[in-house]
Amino acid sequence: MDKPVGTVTRGTTNPNRLRRMDRWVAACHAAPLRHAVDPVAVDLGYGAAPWTAVELLDRLRRVRPDTEVVGIEIEPARVAAAGRFARPGLSFRRGGFEVPLGAGRRPVLIRAANVLRQYDEGEVAAVWAALCSRLAPEGLLVEGTCDEIGRRHVWVALGPEGPRTVTFAARLGSLAAPSDLAERLPKALIHRNAPGEPVHAFLLDFDRAWAAAAPFGAFGARQRWVQAVRSLAGAWPVVDGPARWRQGEVTVAWSALAPRDGALSLPV
Repeated sequence: MDKPVGTVTRGTTNPNRLRRMDRWVAACHAAPLRHAVDPVAVDLGYGAAPWTAVELLDRLRRVRPDTEVVGIEIEPARVAAAGRFARPGLSFRRGGFEVPLGAGRRPVLIRAANVLRQYDEGEVAAVWAALCSRLAPEGLLVEGTCDEIGRRHVWVALGPEGPRTVTFAARLGSLAAPSDLAERLPKALIHRNAPGEPVHAFLLDFDRAWAAAAPFGAFGARQRWVQAVRSLAGAWPVVDGPARWRQGEVTVAWSALAPRDGALSLPV
């Protein structure tokens, strides 16, 4: 095979690390998954152990029982080690951003979690474009970053046309303020958390809304989060509703948080 596109990641992984992202995908991408002609999903860069691919299959099969997951890793030893977890509907192969599924297959989902952290910001648009070009017409690319045990997670959702939304998700009991999520911003945004950039303004407003919602903390962190997001939605294009907010999430239109210089516009 041709040399895979990309570089080897650190491979850090833990069971249940990506549960928040998986839960969101299963809820918010359910219709395309159910209606897909070829319900194949890719766990790109699953790491030193294949826990996340195994879990992704189990979670997506609750939506579509014949879903197939392919774990793709650039490191041959990781692919070999994952082989003992293979079963009908779950396979592993070597590859990178070219997403080598073969036979002209196009995935309904590509999940790339904690893959681009080691890359330069200037490389992100080209990687996004390469991955989006591999998607099925109804497909979704989810690319983001989380902490080691999945308590804090921020991801960008992209369709074949490019970025759509940014989702912030957290275990609310561990959160002092929404801006704690800044350290988990994906590569596309983490260096833009500075005055003058939209994502910086968003997190400042979110912290202010969180502070104003402090009285709701008497009813628990979840109620405080819901109230803060409800207030935030008056000034920012929040695209989800209370059902997701109660999960410790909020999703915002990408256009509102995109870098001002247009650096993350995808190549045409």
